[in-house]
Amino acid sequence: MLQVLDAAAIRHWADLAVDLLDEHRAELDRMNVFPVADADTGTNLSLTLRAAAEALGRAPLTCSASEVAAALASGALRGARGNSGVIVSQLPRGLAEALAEAGDAGADGPVLARALRRADELARAAVSRPTEGTVLTVLSAAAASATSATGAGVTLAEVVTSAVAGAADALAETPRQLPVLARAGVVDAGGRGLALLLEALAEVVTGQRTARTTRALDAAGFRPRDRDSLIGDRESGSTEFDYEVMYLLESSTTDRVAALRRRLDELGDSVAVVGDGGPDGAGTWHVHVHCGDVGAAIEAGVDAGRPRRITVVRFADQIAERDRRDARFTRERAVVAVFAGKAVADLVRADGVSALVAAPDQLPAPGELAAAMAGTRARHVVVLPNDVELTPAAEEAADLVRSAGVEVVVVPTSSVLQGLAALAVHDASRRAGDDVVAMAEAAAATRTGVIQIATAEALTWVGRCRAGDVLALVDGEVVLIEQDLDAAACQLVDRMLTTGGELVTVLLGSDGGGGPDELGELLTDHLRHTHPEVEVVVYRGGPAERPVQLGVE
Repeated sequence: MLQVLDAAAIRHWADLAVDLLDEHRAELDRMNVFPVADADTGTNLSLTLRAAAEALGRAPLTCSASEVAAALASGALRGARGNSGVIVSQLPRGLAEALAEAGDAGADGPVLARALRRADELARAAVSRPTEGTVLTVLSAAAASATSATGAGVTLAEVVTSAVAGAADALAETPRQLPVLARAGVVDAGGRGLALLLEALAEVVTGQRTARTTRALDAAGFRPRDRDSLIGDRESGSTEFDYEVMYLLESSTTDRVAALRRRLDELGDSVAVVGDGGPDGAGTWHVHVHCGDVGAAIEAGVDAGRPRRITVVRFADQIAERDRRDARFTRERAVVAVFAGKAVADLVRADGVSALVAAPDQLPAPGELAAAMAGTRARHVVVLPNDVELTPAAEEAADLVRSAGVEVVVVPTSSVLQGLAALAVHDASRRAGDDVVAMAEAAAATRTGVIQIATAEALTWVGRCRAGDVLALVDGEVVLIEQDLDAAACQLVDRMLTTGGELVTVLLGSDGGGGPDELGELLTDHLRHTHPEVEVVVYRGGPAERPVQLGVE
């Protein structure tokens, strides 16, 4: 449990926030109906936080807490995407300003509360026409709850937990404030994204993952209608404007930026203008507007300073592109797992998993992996490389597929046993994010053991073995020498369970003494009597040179 939010904790928060927004990106996109039902809020928030984290990654490791927060805020400002990204970028800026005032000791509870209040002030000042029932409302509630929790002896954990609770309660109320949300059966997408950022911060501080907001929304029954029925819901916000214009503005002043904000408010709506706090407005500003006259919006920026990195999006094109991508998806979720043997691959395919069989002594290339991911025609894909050397190629392939609009998460399984343990807890009926967490935790918690036959005399940690001896290995080290295969298998699983375990995954070779079926039944019966509390999952079709492979979670 952290007492202060220091530089290392802020870096951890940035990484966790990127992962959490990536995990929920599709969900947030589907929720996005205000001010334009263009299904991009999750994508915009994910890209905004990724830009912030990348900027932080370039900052020296010796930076203080306030310097780290400033780097994060600067990256968020320059990489902000969409109205929601511009507003959420004020969260790290509020933290940076609060830390600058407090010094380099880090943020305790009261400092974090001040950071949230400052972020709220900055966000509301950035928007020309604040609308309740949006991310602004959620941020205000989080700041108010954090402030109410401060007092003598208050801890950082108490403040951040209170902020999460305030955000969750306010988010659940947003459909009562915006009719368009109520009709769609959703909460505000930007507000949901902000709540996820606060949940990530709470996890960093407390060491425990919270899903308070998710549980609250599930209990309230918020589920979006089919996306096609939401396109006509532009009843407020940008009803008459066809374009989103964004750019960075430099070489300006506070007065000229104020004039720019007034001019953009005349040209369109969803106006948000945020700066980095430079003296007299001379720093960098991020400008966002929905309008009908793109040229006039850019000319207003030229009058106020020097616009650069100009981005123009036509809503109709964006929606058409989304529909084109969606037409490619024939199912919501899929799992792609890599296996060295065809027999195991065939077994897991029977459970609805897309299994890629690797050639002997040759790892699949990124292009082959990308083709397997895209070939699932699923919107959300989980990848199990099942080899530590294959994980970088899987990440490279995932980047290729993400660019085509597919949500991809790589769970870095380092062995077949870890992959099978992950598949054993895979549950397609769960939320995608929760299922990924369960699979990753199962894989990471899995210890591996192997039974193999010695091919020559050798010296091991437990003595000398001879050709034909049965060797039991745990994580690559010989721990037992036996003459009987059945006895070795039972002793190995007992040894691995001495430190505890809930799930035993057994992979039997194609030739296990009296036969793999008999050995599997023997191990299952043995565990039923010696460890009745343990669940056993048996697979067949492993390599013949390894009669038994065990994974204990």
